[in-house]
This record gives sequence, C-alpha cells and structure tokens, in this order.
Amino acid sequence: MTVTANLDKLLDKAYEKYDLDALPKAPVNALAGVSDADAESLAKAFNIKTIGDLGRNKYFRAAVAIVNLVEASK
Repeated sequence: MTVTANLDKLLDKAYEKYDLDALPKAPVNALAGVSDADAESLAKAFNIKTIGDLGRNKYFRAAVAIVNLVEASK
C-alpha cells in the first residue's frame, strides 16, 4: 500500500523530499526545530541518533502513552 503525507512542517528543509521509508534512518535533527546541539544531547542522554531511535525510545513512548491516557480521560 502506498502512503503519502505532506510532512514539510515536521521536517528540516533538507529532508522534505525524502521517501517516508527513509525517514526513520534520518538523523534526529532532520526534524524541524531539533538543532545539532539538541541531537547531540539526545545521543548522549538516550543514545538516540535517528528519527527511528527517537520514535522507538521506551521513555518517550511511555511519556506519549501517559499523556494520551490523561487526555482521553478528560
């Protein structure tokens, strides 16, 4: 199945034309608003180097799950 989405607002300009399948392997600073310094901090603190690493990180996933549960209960 082909999936298309406009992710321009989520990505740094240099990564806007990447195929969706390639984005999990892109560096975390490919996300709009994530600086090189932010990426370095994420790598040091959590060994997060790619968008995929960030999306699969157990701490970030737990935080998203908690926030979603709280918002769903309102």
